[in-house]
Amino acid sequence: MKNKYLACALAIVLGVFTAASARAQAVVIGGKNFTEQLILSNMTAQYLRAKGYQVDLKNGLGSTLMRQAQETGQLDIVWEYTGTSLIVYNHIDEKLDPQQTYQRVKALDAQRGLVWLDESGLNNTYAFAMPQQLADEMGINSLQDLADRINADDADGGKQHLVGVDYEFASRPDGLGPMQQLYGFSLARSEVKQMDPGLVYTALRNEQLYAGLTYSSDGRIKGFALKLLEDDKGYFPAYKATPVVRRQILEANPKLAEQLNALAARIDTEKMTEMNKRVDIDQEAVSKVAADFLQQEGLI
Repeated sequence: MKNKYLACALAIVLGVFTAASARAQAVVIGGKNFTEQLILSNMTAQYLRAKGYQVDLKNGLGSTLMRQAQETGQLDIVWEYTGTSLIVYNHIDEKLDPQQTYQRVKALDAQRGLVWLDESGLNNTYAFAMPQQLADEMGINSLQDLADRINADDADGGKQHLVGVDYEFASRPDGLGPMQQLYGFSLARSEVKQMDPGLVYTALRNEQLYAGLTYSSDGRIKGFALKLLEDDKGYFPAYKATPVVRRQILEANPKLAEQLNALAARIDTEKMTEMNKRVDIDQEAVSKVAADFLQQEGLI
């Protein structure tokens, strides 16, 4: 009877040890607390599970919290934006083009043991949008077109152009003022409507705004029939979504970098906008949208 109890106890101990060991070997994927990040982190978890990895998914995090968790080894893989790392985490205010931004954050974060893999084609940067029908009627495709139209209307009689922006962008040193200087136009104070970012999309859909500040991969761009205006002078910094992995995890998993690069290569702004729309506008589940993408791209 004593041996039977010892055998049972040993089995329990070994079971606990095996579970703990397996858990220790799991890769931990993090994600932020907005739709695009929920999709990216869920997609990565499904993709790596299909490749045979044991995965823990911890998303719904604030940006700064997610960064701290990765720096302290609590998260192994995240999707980060080049502009966020440059400006928010590394406090670089130098004007850099997209490739310079990527190389700078890659070098800076390497000092912290964080490896930036290949950039995806997803650039979730600031953008200005107009109602699609209005933009098409006026032949406006870019921010320079918008500036030229505002200047022409001002010269013809001072037509009002109500432009919606969030409170921060209206006043910050790299916000609306310098953008107007670069593109050569001027809005009167009465033409600038400061509002909650989410309300900008609704006001544009209802044609209550002439133009408004948005994000380039937001699902409401497509869902609300809005037209993104090309930033033809490159005013806005790049926010290219990129897998960032702790160096120790890459060393322990020799195929991981190649696998994540293959995933990043299939993601771009247009595809992500459609996925964001399916979640935010069509109310589909994040996990289903992520799985559909992986299957359509032949990744699982």
